[in-house]
Amino acid sequence: MRLLPYAIATAIALSLPVQATETPYPGTYTVPTSAPVLIRDATVLIGNGERMDEADVLLRDGRIAAVGANLEAEGARIIDGRGKFVTPGLIDVHSHLGVYAVPAMSAHNDGNEMTAPTTPNVWAEHSLNPNDPGFDAARSGGVTSMQILPGSANLIGGRGVTVKNVPATTYQAMKFPGAPYGLKIACGENPKRVYGGKGASPMTNMGNVAGYRKAFLDAQDYVRQQDEYTKKLMAWEKGDKDERGDKPTPPKTDLALDTLAGALRGEILVHNHCYRADEMATMLDLADEFGFKITAFHHGVEAYKIADLLAEKGVCGALWADWWGFKMEALDGIQENIAFVDAAKNGCAIVHSDSGEGIQRLNQEAAKAMAYGNRAGLKITPEHAIRWLTANAARALGVADQVGTLEAGKQADVVVWNGNPFSVYAKAEQVFIDGALRFDRNDRSTWHQADAMLGMQKEVTP
Repeated sequence: MRLLPYAIATAIALSLPVQATETPYPGTYTVPTSAPVLIRDATVLIGNGERMDEADVLLRDGRIAAVGANLEAEGARIIDGRGKFVTPGLIDVHSHLGVYAVPAMSAHNDGNEMTAPTTPNVWAEHSLNPNDPGFDAARSGGVTSMQILPGSANLIGGRGVTVKNVPATTYQAMKFPGAPYGLKIACGENPKRVYGGKGASPMTNMGNVAGYRKAFLDAQDYVRQQDEYTKKLMAWEKGDKDERGDKPTPPKTDLALDTLAGALRGEILVHNHCYRADEMATMLDLADEFGFKITAFHHGVEAYKIADLLAEKGVCGALWADWWGFKMEALDGIQENIAFVDAAKNGCAIVHSDSGEGIQRLNQEAAKAMAYGNRAGLKITPEHAIRWLTANAARALGVADQVGTLEAGKQADVVVWNGNPFSVYAKAEQVFIDGALRFDRNDRSTWHQADAMLGMQKEVTP
C-alpha cells in the first residue's frame, strides 16, 4: 500500500473524529528520580508462578533492572531481605476510592450518575477526589495501582480510570500512563432496583438486556457513520473523481456513543458487574452479538459454575474471597469460587476489593481464597496465588506489559513484606512505585496524610 504524503495524512488525521482513547484530560504523572535500590537475599514471588529463594532484586531508573543471585549495584541503597518476601505491587481492579471519598457524606457520593439507565458519557476520573485518605491506607497495604470505577446503579455506568497510587492534588497526576480506559457495565439487581423503583425501565432482567442492546445498536450505527465519513474523507483528500465537490462533513460527536464505540473497537476494556452464572452467560452472548470483548466479570459469586466457559472466552473473574449471601443474586456463592475459576485450564482469577477497607488487606483476602482452595485439594502455592493480585489484575487492566511481574524492564512497583504475604501476620514494610519509596512502615516521614485528616488524630498508624 502506497503511503500518503505527510501533508495529506496530517490533514486527514486532524479531520477525523476523535477516538475514544484520546482525551482532553491527559495524565501528568511522571516517574520521579530515585537512587538505585538493591534488595538482597529475599524470597521473591515473581508474579508469573515462579519463586526464587535468597534472591536479589535491583531497582534502577524506575524499572526492574534485574532479579537474580549475587547482584551488585554501585551506589545503590541496600535493603536486607533475609526473612522477608518481595512481590510485585498489588493491583485492585475494582475500587471506588475517591469517588466515594472519606469522610463519607452525601457531598462525596460521586460514583453513580443515577439520572438515566445508561450513562456511558460520564467518566469516573471527573469525580475522583485524590484527597481521599483511603489511598494512603491502601498504599500501606501494598497496593500500587488500581482501577477507579463508577458504581453499579446503571446498566452502563461510564468510564473507569486506572491510577498509580501516589499522593497527588489532581487526578491527572495519578493517571497510569498509557493505561486504557475501562467501561463499567452492571447487570442484575442494582439497575432493576434503582429504575424499577421509579416505575421506569429496566424493571426486570428482560429490561436490562433490552437496555444494553439498544445502547450498542446505537453505537454500531455511530461507528458505521464514523467509518463511512473516514472513507469519504480519504477519497476526497486523494482527489478521487467520485468524490469531487465539497469536503465531507463529519458526523456529530456523541459523548455516550463515543465511549461505546471505543468498546466496540477494542480501545476501551469492558468490566462487567455480574453475580449469577446465567446472567454472565447472557452477557457473553451479548458481547458476541455486538462484537466486543468482556475483559472481566466483577463480583461473580457464581463464576465457579461457568469456570470453563470463562476460560474458553478469555474472561477473568475479579472476585471476593468469601463475600456472598448479602442479597439474592449473591446467595449461591462458595468459598472456593476463586480457586475453581483459577483451576480451569487457562483460567484467570483476580482478587478485588470493591471496598475502602478490603483494599487495605488484599493479601489476606487472597490468603483466604488460597486456603479454601487448598482445603478442596487444589494445592495452591504462594508463588501461584500472588498472580491473583498482580499479573492477572494487570492483564485485566491492559497494563501487563508494564506491571504485574518482577521482570527486567517492567516498572518497579515492588512491595517488601515482613514475611509470607499470605500470613495473617504479614505487613507491607516498604512500598515502591516506579522505583521511588512511597511508604516505609519504619519511617514516619514516608507516611503521607491526606488533607482530609487534618484536625483529626495527630498520627494514624498504618
